[in-house]
Amino acid sequence: MISNLPFTALRAFEAVVRLQGFARAAEELAVTQSAVSQQVKSLEEWLGRRLVDRKPGRTQPTEDGRRLAAAVAENFNNIATVCHEIRDANQPNLTIVLSALPGFAYIWLIPRLINFNLRHPQYEVSIVTSQIPPNFAVDEADVSIRYGSGTYPGLHVETLMHERLFPVCSPELLQKTPLNCVEDLANHTLLVDDVSQSDGLPPTWENWAKEMGWSLPQPARSMQFGQSNMVVQAAVRGFGVALGREPLVVDELEAGRLVRPFPELATSHYSYSIVCPKAAVESERISAIRNWLHDEVREQAPITDASLFKPPAGHSSKREKSCDSPKQMRK
Repeated sequence: MISNLPFTALRAFEAVVRLQGFARAAEELAVTQSAVSQQVKSLEEWLGRRLVDRKPGRTQPTEDGRRLAAAVAENFNNIATVCHEIRDANQPNLTIVLSALPGFAYIWLIPRLINFNLRHPQYEVSIVTSQIPPNFAVDEADVSIRYGSGTYPGLHVETLMHERLFPVCSPELLQKTPLNCVEDLANHTLLVDDVSQSDGLPPTWENWAKEMGWSLPQPARSMQFGQSNMVVQAAVRGFGVALGREPLVVDELEAGRLVRPFPELATSHYSYSIVCPKAAVESERISAIRNWLHDEVREQAPITDASLFKPPAGHSSKREKSCDSPKQMRK
């Protein structure tokens, strides 16, 4: 039966599921969106089963589709791993290509990379930034750090770190405009992170307020950014209040460039995961960087009360009565 398998259609279908849409799959495969749609349709006809639910702005695999996409991804990635091993058989591969989201790479990963170099000077690490998950069968990436709900069919997935959510801003901003309760956000500019992944409950201001059991007021204005590092820098420079994602703001909190106006911490539904082909897990170089990443997370500074805003002497920090109303208290 293997000689009759529609390999081109299987590759197109796997890309649609992995990238969560026909447009992104077409871009990766360098073909038209219509061609990808036709390939998936022909695969569904060949199998006699529907594989994807086509919805406006989003494509979801059916249960059969999830199973098939996972099998295709796993086997394509395993083939790619074996090909790399054969190609590099004559000389040891001492390069590690690590893929990550741009904001995470800039804020968290790159500043810590010197520690990996000191521990493993024999390896050369190359960072590749991308908003979309890598296709290990064709991309150069050996391992990836992804952010989202943790679902990556056909791949080895291990949680790197969870995160908590809380508003952050510069201390100078709070000296100008108080922020004693959620209602006071109406007097501030909200800095919005355009989280590209849309599955589950992404870390938006609305989902944060829902998690806390609070009502989010209409802000004075909002500023939207395409990358998380831009959101953090805008908060540091006093342009507004950002929804802090713990790993991305922990260093700025420790340095005092950002502060937390509220003591409450909300649990995020998203996390950071180490993702790689299953066949690559036992590789010494991949194990080296996986172990190092986990060590860096363990050594990361905790969130403490020291990061809460402390008004300077003579600065009023009294909460108004409206801030103490029952609807503002966490459920």
